[in-house]
Amino acid sequence: MEDLAVKITERLNQLRSCLQADGGDLEIVSIEGKLVSLRLRGACGSCPHATMTIKDGLERILREELDPEIIIERVM
Repeated sequence: MEDLAVKITERLNQLRSCLQADGGDLEIVSIEGKLVSLRLRGACGSCPHATMTIKDGLERILREELDPEIIIERVM
């Protein structure tokens, strides 16, 4: 599982540039198995589309590329 956590971290760090381009960012709060807890920062933190960013963007990419059972939850 540690290997998966490393892969998740690396991929999320690559995806951060997309959020940063829009004035936002992400913080990985924790990775416990296949459950990833994220905090959105900056413009993304208050964006009404934040749930879509997480579920239809970040989570979808991680599921397609790494493991179909990965779940991302947003931490406020």
